[in-house]
Amino acid sequence: MSLKKQAISGVKWNFIQQFSVQIINFGVQVILARLLSPEAFGLIAMIVVLISIGQSLMDSGMTSSLIRTQKPDQADYSTVFVTNLLMSCMIYIIIYVTAPLIAGFYNQEILTDIIRLLALSFVIRAFVAVHITKLTKEMNFKLQMKLQIPSVLLSGIVGVSMAYLGYGVWSLVWLNLTQAIIFALQNWMLISWRPSFIFDREKFIYHFKFGYKLTISSLIDTIYNDAYRIVIGKFYSPTQVGLFNQAETMRLFPVQQISIVMGKVTYPYFANIDNDAGLRRAYRKSMKLVMFATIPIMLSLILVAEEGFRFVFGEKWLPAVPFFQVLAVASIVRPVSAYNLNILKVKGRSDLFLWVEILKKIIGILCLIVGLGFGLNGLIISLVAFSYSSYFINMYFSGKLLAYTVANQIKDIFIMLIVGSLMFTVLYYFKAFLATWISSDIGVIILIGSLNTALFISFSLLLDKDLRGIIKDLRS
Repeated sequence: MSLKKQAISGVKWNFIQQFSVQIINFGVQVILARLLSPEAFGLIAMIVVLISIGQSLMDSGMTSSLIRTQKPDQADYSTVFVTNLLMSCMIYIIIYVTAPLIAGFYNQEILTDIIRLLALSFVIRAFVAVHITKLTKEMNFKLQMKLQIPSVLLSGIVGVSMAYLGYGVWSLVWLNLTQAIIFALQNWMLISWRPSFIFDREKFIYHFKFGYKLTISSLIDTIYNDAYRIVIGKFYSPTQVGLFNQAETMRLFPVQQISIVMGKVTYPYFANIDNDAGLRRAYRKSMKLVMFATIPIMLSLILVAEEGFRFVFGEKWLPAVPFFQVLAVASIVRPVSAYNLNILKVKGRSDLFLWVEILKKIIGILCLIVGLGFGLNGLIISLVAFSYSSYFINMYFSGKLLAYTVANQIKDIFIMLIVGSLMFTVLYYFKAFLATWISSDIGVIILIGSLNTALFISFSLLLDKDLRGIIKDLRS
């Protein structure tokens, strides 16, 4: 199979995987949102940063190094496996001991036991990190889909059942833990690779030298991304954290699938292109396709946010709507930002990757500090400002390595941005007129969403000849 066909196949199966998994997750979250209070979701949101940090430290960026290594052998894979396992155990001990301090920071005593139990999830995932890396390097996303769907489905049943029986926040804890356990068991049963439990010092140094910079970058990114939950959890109630978290989750739901697919597929795809001209073409096509998908999706969701939240989650979640509408603006560019720095990884510039992350987070901290002075709404607006700042910084450094300037990148998506803005404006006023004729939330959602998407696709393809060519090329 050619590299192009392998990449297209990878996108297809990865998208099916992400779409299937997230549809199940979405259904589970809808049921849980109706059974549980925003406070329960807020308590979990306060500590999700710990799990993310544990996951990043456990991996140390070494699985990314395996993917870019041309012909890794058993010693490479086994060394990374042993490292991940030892690191995860060490980190868990630290989190277990410090759990009461974290609970004290939020003044929520219940968090001590929640942290200690939930943190076991990244220890369990350490047992399968290399298994998944092998499948990713081989671009075998079909098997990854078969492994992930049962774990998501069964854990969802566990979570919903516990919520129905009145276990409250613990239903969310066991949902996550059950998913990690089932996923790990399936990997060991269905993937033939086994570690040799050897540790090669030279292999470790090679992978760690590349990976530790990515790890630091990931930690900076993780801590900053969750800083808003931390700040809101410290200065506001768990209920407010829950509302913010639901808005954040919902604005990420549609684009996260695209982000994950593009991030996982473009890295090995880009890594197999050995010239800058080819990389530039691949990068440009990917960017245009991603924006072609995300612009109509996010603008449609902003238009029908109130109807959507009321129909899906119920009246008690309506205070999250303004948060969602502002945050959704940032989601338009999120999928592109999720993969464009893969260019730096492919070029072996993990040092530049780290410095870019540091630069972005300095800007982000300034945005957070300024936003905090204007209350909760100010914090949310500052998050959007940071997202777009990050997007332009990523565009600059990735483009610089490929002689593809920011101006040229914006020029390539300019028609879609204009079409999206015009369609949004027209339908915003049309929706106000429509409200006197259609009283059903689902009717408004379907009509406005369909109209916006259809008009955007039609006018974008009509006005952008290059986009038509890219779509046609995909079909060949």
